[in-house]
Amino acid sequence: MHPAFSVIFFTTASGLGYGMLALLGLMGPAGALPIERWFGVTAFGLSLAAISLGLLASTFHLGHPERAWRAVAQWRSSWLAREGVMAIATYVPAGLFALGWVVLETSGGAWGGLGVLAAICAGLTVAATSLIYRSLKTIHQWHNGFTMPAYLLLGLGTGALALQALLHLFGEPRAAVAAVALGAGLAGWAVKWAYWRFIDESRARSTAETATGLKGGRVRLLDPPHTQDNFLLKEMGYRVARNHSRRLRLIAQFAGFALPLALTVAALTLPTLPAAMAAVLAALSGGLGVVVERWLFFAEARHAVTLFYGASTV
Repeated sequence: MHPAFSVIFFTTASGLGYGMLALLGLMGPAGALPIERWFGVTAFGLSLAAISLGLLASTFHLGHPERAWRAVAQWRSSWLAREGVMAIATYVPAGLFALGWVVLETSGGAWGGLGVLAAICAGLTVAATSLIYRSLKTIHQWHNGFTMPAYLLLGLGTGALALQALLHLFGEPRAAVAAVALGAGLAGWAVKWAYWRFIDESRARSTAETATGLKGGRVRLLDPPHTQDNFLLKEMGYRVARNHSRRLRLIAQFAGFALPLALTVAALTLPTLPAAMAAVLAALSGGLGVVVERWLFFAEARHAVTLFYGASTV
């Protein structure tokens, strides 16, 4: 599939924002974060800005962005619409929870309940985003059990890294947040490694023979359906060279997992200023690594329609 920048930015930015919001909603009421006005302003501002900018970017991939609101009406049959509904619904408990944190400087009682509800909505929204791709049976690289865990873990991991960096900048580091960043990073790395191994060693059931219904022999393309590339080939027949893919996987693993994990551990032991620098670099590196990972997620996907354009299998 063609890796459109708008969709890459949407999935990475909103994943970070929802991951950060989920941690605020769960760890705030538990007393694991500083319930202080300006920290709350910055944390919720960063989280909601990432979510809003990501959702806005997603509309630019539509043929008519001005009609994006109509997609929400199809929530009964479309995961895209369900994701939109959940994204809108999340703003309500998140906004009220932020109001209690920033104005009243409290996260207990009913305010804490709103935080937990916001965290649940954030998780459901990311899950719905992943199911937009997981539900497509025509794309073997997406229709598998690794897609949703990867989206959830990478969103939580990047959100934890951003929150950890913010805490260090405010002089309020929390070992619990670092532990979440480490746990999500290690689990996300394991899931992505298993995912890449899965798409390398397995193939979809669809072949040129099953697509055409001509069984009993090998089906080969006699002439191409078109004299030049069309929309289907540009969007769904995008190819990335194997060597290029391997290099990008190494970059994604180093920048998205190895370096942030090492810097997070270092931030736990270094003095205040170097620790803050390490935490900020960990967040930046993790974000860059997930962008590369998400580019590969789209670029390595092959749609079954390419079987009609000469591909032997997808």
